[in-house]
Amino acid sequence: MTAHYTSKHGQVAKRPEELYMAFTDLRNFAQMIPTDKVQAEFQADYDHLTVTVQGFRIGVRVDERQPYRLIRLGSSESPVEFVGVLHFEPSPIPGRTEFWIDLDANLNFMMKTMLGSKLQQAIDKMVDGLVDASEGRMPQMPDDLRG
Repeated sequence: MTAHYTSKHGQVAKRPEELYMAFTDLRNFAQMIPTDKVQAEFQADYDHLTVTVQGFRIGVRVDERQPYRLIRLGSSESPVEFVGVLHFEPSPIPGRTEFWIDLDANLNFMMKTMLGSKLQQAIDKMVDGLVDASEGRMPQMPDDLRG
């Protein structure tokens, strides 16, 4: 059963072109993870990212790029099939981007019950963190990642 989640919309203090370019190369994602706090193995190139944490492997690939509008990501080498879409829309406020994430995950009933609200919270926190970082504020970090 496919579960659909849409994050909150955030006003990021970057133009769509700037924000899109930061996300278009998956090697940039590997640089964002605090490797001193998270024990994980990363492999990334322009179109693929694989993360292994405690033997659990998740792979992501870029399926589609529409310059300055959206990036569609799909699962690869992952125990759960998913598609994520990053949206970059011009904001009515000059120099800003309306950003949000759509996530479709193929979850059985038990997985949806266990993970559904956590997935929603995770994509909302990603948007909040990006907005905060774009405005020079430190994003809220989970307690277990703080030093």
